[in-house]
Amino acid sequence: MPKVALLKQDGSKAGEVELNDSVFGIEPNEHVLHDAVVMQQASLRQGTHAVKNRSDVRGGGRKPWRQKGTGRARQGSIRSPQWVGGGVVFGPTPRSYSYKLPRKVRRLALQSAYSSKVKEENLVVLENIAIDAPKTKEVVNMLTALEVDTKVLIVTADKDENVIRSANNLQSVKVLTVEQVNVLDLLTHDKLILTKEAAEKAGEVLA
Repeated sequence: MPKVALLKQDGSKAGEVELNDSVFGIEPNEHVLHDAVVMQQASLRQGTHAVKNRSDVRGGGRKPWRQKGTGRARQGSIRSPQWVGGGVVFGPTPRSYSYKLPRKVRRLALQSAYSSKVKEENLVVLENIAIDAPKTKEVVNMLTALEVDTKVLIVTADKDENVIRSANNLQSVKVLTVEQVNVLDLLTHDKLILTKEAAEKAGEVLA
């Protein structure tokens, strides 16, 4: 089982904590991580693109000229695709790009993302995060004490409004609960800060 240092909020050491080997100690599967990131990014696409086909373009109800005898090519509408101002053929229409990976693949992707943080020594486990009132300075002081000056993801066991609101003004900090953690956020943040309770909960849920 991987062991990491257990720290207090002020940066001092409070001992060691053993992490679940099947969640934090596996060899990261890069292929699965890639699949999970592509799936999430696809789900974030709005898919609101649209064009007008010949039935949507205004006008063109009258036949431009008679069918025969003019010497010109036959035409049924001035809104046909070959006309300037006509409709678009096979253009994009509103659609959803979202799809789902199998549950076991999604679980393996999360396990791989957690394990990669441990492997890269970018995981910090805190005994607890205690903030009495929403104050940005409290989070700044905590990150300074932990010597974290990069993009950081803070994960708590349960929703804590004081922690969330304290971090809201910091662009490089994001707070999630264990249930909300996803592969994209884990990989796009340089450091991962877990509370001890959150680490235990993640180990139970994903094992």
